[in-house]
Amino acid sequence: MTQVVIYGIGSPILVDVEESLFRAGVSITAGVRNYIGESFLSREIPVMTPDALGEEIPGLPFVVPLFTPGNRQLAAMEAKRMGFSRPHSLIDPTVAVPRSLDMGPGGYINAGCSLGAHSHFGYFVFINRGATIGHHATLGQFVSVGPGAVVAGEVTIGIGAMIGAGAVVLPKVTIAENSVVGAGAVVTGDVPAHCLVLGNPARIVKENIPGYKGITVSMSGY
Repeated sequence: MTQVVIYGIGSPILVDVEESLFRAGVSITAGVRNYIGESFLSREIPVMTPDALGEEIPGLPFVVPLFTPGNRQLAAMEAKRMGFSRPHSLIDPTVAVPRSLDMGPGGYINAGCSLGAHSHFGYFVFINRGATIGHHATLGQFVSVGPGAVVAGEVTIGIGAMIGAGAVVLPKVTIAENSVVGAGAVVTGDVPAHCLVLGNPARIVKENIPGYKGITVSMSGY
């Protein structure tokens, strides 16, 4: 049985990640509490701190269960500094995976998602419950897609961008890096970098934002 380490246990979305791992037949060896705060890890799973990992734990594959792109990048880079070198890609078994999907390490696709063919997902992409990604889509590193969002075919989403719950992105649109598409927005045209768009049709309501929740994803990636 594959064993993984959960790096970062303070996000509620961890409960979904645990369920996906269970359905996939993957065992959780330990969770790493990298920040002080509430834990959402199941009580029976051992919790460790970064300064007490020993030599064996960093050699295992690891998962970063954080939805916010900037937080996910920070945790992934911290894990790398701690000696972790095997990001685990997790696709919930309920998802029909196209043969032509090109998915980078560390990504997570939650239950009930629909994926089109010939798409490319960068490192640590996070696609939440029931989202739909069309054919020939390109999602950059640390992109997050919220529950029930619909991303049409031939869409490009830049590094660190976030697509909110229930949003719709029409075909061939480009969402540039670190931009945020609000929940329920309908995006009919390209969105520049570091912008917040809301509404139907979506309009820019803020420019020069750092990124989702005020955190920029570095272009240096992982």
